[in-house]
Amino acid sequence: MQGLIGKKIGMTQVFTEDGTVIPVSVIKAGPCPIVQVKTQKKDGYNAVQLAFEEIPPTRANLPTIGHFRRAGLPPYRYLQEFRVDNPEEYKQGEFVDVSIFKDVKKVNVTGRTKGRGYAGVVKRHGFSGGSKTHGSKSHNVPGSIGMAAYPSRVLKGQKLPGRMGFEKFTVKNLEVIEVDTENNLLFVKGAVPGARNGILRITISQKA
Repeated sequence: MQGLIGKKIGMTQVFTEDGTVIPVSVIKAGPCPIVQVKTQKKDGYNAVQLAFEEIPPTRANLPTIGHFRRAGLPPYRYLQEFRVDNPEEYKQGEFVDVSIFKDVKKVNVTGRTKGRGYAGVVKRHGFSGGSKTHGSKSHNVPGSIGMAAYPSRVLKGQKLPGRMGFEKFTVKNLEVIEVDTENNLLFVKGAVPGARNGILRITISQKA
C-alpha cells in the first residue's frame, strides 16, 4: 500500500534531543477500510479503493449504502483509489492504518488550498495597482487591459479577477518526524495544503 486518506489536524512544534525546534503538521491518517479491490483482468488496472470518515446511514443515498454493504461496511464520506502491484494481497473490509508509514522517511501530501473567494488582480495575481498618491483614486485596479484600434480586444490569458484558492496542490518530499500508531497520527515537517479539518491524500514519496 502506497498511501492513505487523512485529515489535517493543525500545526505544532517538536524538539529534537539537541533542542532544535521543528515545525510539524499533524495529520490524522486513517484507519481506512478497503471498500473495493480492482484488478487488471476485471477493471483494466490494479488498485485498492479506500474510505475515510464514517457517516450514519441517514447521510448516504441508497447506491452509496449498497456499495459499502458489499464490503460489509457502513457508509463513509470519502473514497479514493491507490494503485497497487499485487491486488490479491488485499481483501474487502480490511483496515489500513498509519503503520504503513512506520519505516518511511518522506511522503507527498495532496490537498485543497484555502479558498479565498472572489478576489481582484492585486490580491490574486500580485499586480502593483494604481498610484497611491498624487490624488489618484484608482488603487486596487489592473489598469488598462485591452487594445486601442488593433486588435481592439482583450487577449486570451489576460490575468483578471476571479475565484482564488481551493485548488488541488501537492507538497512533495515532506520528512516524516513521528508516527503515532495508537492515535493514528502522522507528524510531518513543514506545512501541508489547506485549512484545519481539510481532507488530505498522503502517499509514500519515491525518494523515501
